[in-house]
Amino acid sequence: MRFLSEFEIEEIVANGLDTLPLTNQRVLVLVPDSTRTMPLPLFFRLLVKHLRPRAREIAFLIALGTHPPMREDAILKMFGLTRAERVNEYADVEILNHAWQEANALVSLGEIAADDIAELSNGLFHQAVPVRLNKLICEYDHVLICGPVFPHEVVGFSGGNKYFFPGIAGQDIIDFTHWLGALMTSYEIIGTKQTPVRDVINRAASMIPTPRHAFCSVVSHDGVAGLFFGTPEDAWTRAADLSAQIHIQWLEHPYKQVLAVLPAMYDELWVGAKGMYKTEPIVADGGEVILYAPHLREISVTHGALIRQIGYHVRDYFVKQWDAFKHFPWGVLAHSTHVRGIGTFERGSNGSAGIERPRIQVTLATQIPQEICRAVNLGYCDPAQIDIAEWQARRDGNVLVVPHAGETLFRLSER
Repeated sequence: MRFLSEFEIEEIVANGLDTLPLTNQRVLVLVPDSTRTMPLPLFFRLLVKHLRPRAREIAFLIALGTHPPMREDAILKMFGLTRAERVNEYADVEILNHAWQEANALVSLGEIAADDIAELSNGLFHQAVPVRLNKLICEYDHVLICGPVFPHEVVGFSGGNKYFFPGIAGQDIIDFTHWLGALMTSYEIIGTKQTPVRDVINRAASMIPTPRHAFCSVVSHDGVAGLFFGTPEDAWTRAADLSAQIHIQWLEHPYKQVLAVLPAMYDELWVGAKGMYKTEPIVADGGEVILYAPHLREISVTHGALIRQIGYHVRDYFVKQWDAFKHFPWGVLAHSTHVRGIGTFERGSNGSAGIERPRIQVTLATQIPQEICRAVNLGYCDPAQIDIAEWQARRDGNVLVVPHAGETLFRLSER
């Protein structure tokens, strides 16, 4: 695989910016948080270098979605800055966290009508969806998206207008799009380019009054394989095509056990569960995914209390008991179903408990205690008992070890 040189990346950035009317404009750049692999320090310095001579003001907004706000030390690390550089050389460049829970940080752009939602969701919903975004979107003259594209459990492929929704959105549309994806199941939607969720996101993005363009990258841990500039829709579609070639690995047979080794950038299960989403399709019926992350101590800083209330369950556990769960944030319900994977649920009769049958077992080998794992309906394994080299040495065809799990999607060739 060939990777772009820094010179080639800079050429694409400079040529892209040259096509835009940015003279004396205030420019807002949306970037991912630290749970996405990309050479952000390089892109940050290139964008500032080529924007400064023309733009009146430059700001970077971290598209957190509902992830916790990044601390200053983490921001410096992600942007590749020393504290001295931040306050001196780049003092004129703001770096901000999205505040999804703060009503005064958001602006309403209207709503997507119920009839439109029915059409976009293929009839799964008939309800209006409010469209709220970080108000900075209306306070700047031009918006640039700069982020990577990977297979994604909710929308099919990440990137593009997803940096608006959920990246810098309010909770209404975040919850709606995530539950829409959950009804379709991550198993079916992940790695699919055109999805109802993407259609809803694109429709919402069409309501943004500010001009917007994107640099969509396709990256691995070895480099940048592709960089595409254009409207968020155009740049994203070209990047998604390349991501499908690079980030989807097709295997010939399913495995009874998958050991998904999570990198340190996943510091809670809310994001580390990507190791489950990306490997679920190649686990045999009745098999097991083990999420191995000795560094991981939290289910979710933001949503942990709610997850402990509802636990992790298959989709139909909620759908067939909707009155009991519909008041919970739909994004949290969606996360629950994504982690537990596909399966079935049959309601009990005469007050008896229902029967839930997940297709596979999901086990945590983390610092999350055994009693919490059991309470939320997941398996537990002491991470100290796992020798990765021993697992890798097995040659019986039943075990697959996935290093740096969470960004490469595994699929079976016959699907």
